[in-house]
Amino acid sequence: MMDKNYLTPRQIVDELDKYIVGQADAKRNVAIALRNRWRRMNVQSELRAEIIPNNILMIGATGVGKTEIARRLARLADAPFVKVEASKFTEVGYVGRDVESMVRDLVEQSVNMVKARKKEEVRDKAAQLVEDAILDALIPPMRQPMRTGFVGQTENAEEVPASDIELNERTRQVFREKLKNGELEERKIEINIKPSGNPNIGMIGAGMMDEVSMMNLQEMLSGMLPKKAKKKKVTVAEARRILLEEEASRLIDMDEVKEEAIRLAENSGIIFIDEIDKVASGYKKGGGGPDVSREGVQRDLLPIVEGSTVNTKYGVIKTDHVLFIAAGAFHISKPSDLIPELQGRFPIRVELSNLTQEDFVRILKEPRNALTRQYQALFEAEQVSIAFTDEAIQEIARTAFTLNAEVENIGARRLQTVMSRLLNELLFDVPDKIKPGSTISIDAPMVKEKLSALAKNKDLSEYIL
Repeated sequence: MMDKNYLTPRQIVDELDKYIVGQADAKRNVAIALRNRWRRMNVQSELRAEIIPNNILMIGATGVGKTEIARRLARLADAPFVKVEASKFTEVGYVGRDVESMVRDLVEQSVNMVKARKKEEVRDKAAQLVEDAILDALIPPMRQPMRTGFVGQTENAEEVPASDIELNERTRQVFREKLKNGELEERKIEINIKPSGNPNIGMIGAGMMDEVSMMNLQEMLSGMLPKKAKKKKVTVAEARRILLEEEASRLIDMDEVKEEAIRLAENSGIIFIDEIDKVASGYKKGGGGPDVSREGVQRDLLPIVEGSTVNTKYGVIKTDHVLFIAAGAFHISKPSDLIPELQGRFPIRVELSNLTQEDFVRILKEPRNALTRQYQALFEAEQVSIAFTDEAIQEIARTAFTLNAEVENIGARRLQTVMSRLLNELLFDVPDKIKPGSTISIDAPMVKEKLSALAKNKDLSEYIL
């Protein structure tokens, strides 16, 4: 098993090939960018701080794999990943999301990742504490009263016979074994549950406050409010789930989590900015001069991408070494319509090619998450087996490619439309008409028959995604 943090560029491309067909140039560039992070962290001189990532601009039509490449890359690196649409942002001073929110989202993602990892590390210890708590709820322990004269001690406290204490301990031991063997999972017990999360406190006149100040103030106010635990009767299985989460959270040091999360986001974070072409000044058809708001969004993006500090509720994060991957179709505008300063911050440009009919065949057959495998898994859940002949896959690919060419090119997403149209009737008939244990074979004549209406109707407004 190879360590994900030390994958070579070639290994990274091999991993991406398992899920994404074609686009070799884009895969090579993101693989180099990911490996360069490890290289930078292993630079021994003061140059380490000077080496900045080569941000990437992906140019290609919708559905060719831009987002999937970035998402799979983040999973390979086990890195915090955030996908945002540039068109959702507005220039500072306008109502809408400001660009700094994507950095705050990245830190939130990073905190969740670190917290999950830390919880996993203390899970065994937490499980032991939870077992003791459940056992106490089932068979409360019997203790001998203390005789040291503590305040509140009654002088004539009734002495518990040693035989009763011994019997109690033996009973607890028997129940502990039953708990470990899973024999008491449906038994009902009463536990104290702490209220989860902070109440959302609305504030009058808070419109001018920035997002971080609002979050910090809400956190402070919620911390001042009393959190009263409430009793709830649940099964042992449910109690274990609830208490395990509580105990694991109690065992981890949140200050340590925050520090590690900030470091992880700063050095390994990946922000994918989609629809970057929609904030280019030439996006509007017919021209008419630059759009001030669009250009404003670009100018707001600029300091974040080139490296700045952003306040978050977990602390200050520097974006100097965050990897930014921008993507856009650039059907109407051109990359050169972006302001020159922003263009300069995305030195690596990759053009993704449109998918061919042969690519569609490979997409249906090769990836680990191929649509044919997904549908086979859905049918297997009903104990029904489904198989696709090579001719059927060729016909599905041909139909999808034709629809993209004649209607609107939505890339590989067209395959979902076609597969849904092909198999929906069968999915409806399982398990009423098509009984468990059946085998369905999808061949070319069946594909042609089911998809004939799609192929004939060039309007297809009902089926376009």
